[in-house]
Amino acid sequence: MQTSRVSEWLDRHMGRLFLMPAVVLILVFSIFPLVASLIIAFARIRLTGGGFSVRFVGLRNFEKQFFGSEQFHLLGTFTDISVIGLLFGLLATLGLIWWMVLYVRAHFSVVGFLGRMITFLMALGLAWLFSATLLSGNLFGTLGTTLFYVFVGCGIQFLIGTALAYACSFQFRGTTSFRVIFFVPMMITPIGVGYIFRMMADTTKGPFSGVWQWVGLGEFAWASDPWAARIFIVVADSWQWIPFVFIMLLAAFESVPRDFTEAAELDGANAWQKFTEITWPHVLPVAATVMLIRVIEAFKIVDLPNIMTSGGPGIATESVSLQSYFAWRSLDLGQASAIAYVLLFVTVIICVSFFNLVVLARVRKAS
Repeated sequence: MQTSRVSEWLDRHMGRLFLMPAVVLILVFSIFPLVASLIIAFARIRLTGGGFSVRFVGLRNFEKQFFGSEQFHLLGTFTDISVIGLLFGLLATLGLIWWMVLYVRAHFSVVGFLGRMITFLMALGLAWLFSATLLSGNLFGTLGTTLFYVFVGCGIQFLIGTALAYACSFQFRGTTSFRVIFFVPMMITPIGVGYIFRMMADTTKGPFSGVWQWVGLGEFAWASDPWAARIFIVVADSWQWIPFVFIMLLAAFESVPRDFTEAAELDGANAWQKFTEITWPHVLPVAATVMLIRVIEAFKIVDLPNIMTSGGPGIATESVSLQSYFAWRSLDLGQASAIAYVLLFVTVIICVSFFNLVVLARVRKAS
């Protein structure tokens, strides 16, 4: 009788028992470090002879990053704003206000308004950040550099990856070989990619030094020029991640029903009309998801700047993740955690805004 009861209990709870190991692993290796790092972000930890001491400091770690001695490191240097920066900031402010007004007039809801208000404040802050730094000739910090990697890098990867996927979706000779070749860079580790491009960009001793000499760039020290270094890192990152966009969108392009395109051809549609009216609407949900994944990954970029430039010259190529890593390496665990949570906040707001304004908007429109 006792054995029968145990068997019945196991049958009823077998699903939970099978899920329990995965849940425990998630709690141990994900949730616990997240909570522990949040506690550390509000504390100051100092190593001592017998261990370590922890002192609660409240918001001082965050205050140091936004208003204190580390403001230039995270946000950039703020001096006089230029006319171009002022005009851009004002135009961005007016555009965002008009966007909110259109939403309130169209379909207002409290939850939607609060979500868009968070997006509005984030976009407004970033617009004035770039107005006061990049567009005013001032140095911008690791946050601006990270956003450059995210928007410029992911934009390039999306355009090239989509174009290659669309080209390879047609059946022509050598398509299989092209697919294998395009997928090879993704098999290399980011550290390997960093060393490869560091050697390729060496204008004096690298494998392409002769080419650099031939085009007149033999004496150009790209690692000492902020924008050249940033561009080289974006190129290296794009070379590694274009295959991801390519392989995902290739599957999406090949899943478009042939009946739709053939019917459009019978109706006299040209190639552009078939792409914009049939192919792209079918591929768009996958493309939006791919971009969301890439944006999340791009915010965490740390390997390439560390390997290729060590964050230099100065902090010109240092990402927020690399800044947090350097703080952790110097045993300033409180600052490292605070920087990491600033990055987490920005990433969540931008990614949730992208999901709401692009993915969900498309779903609502389709329904």
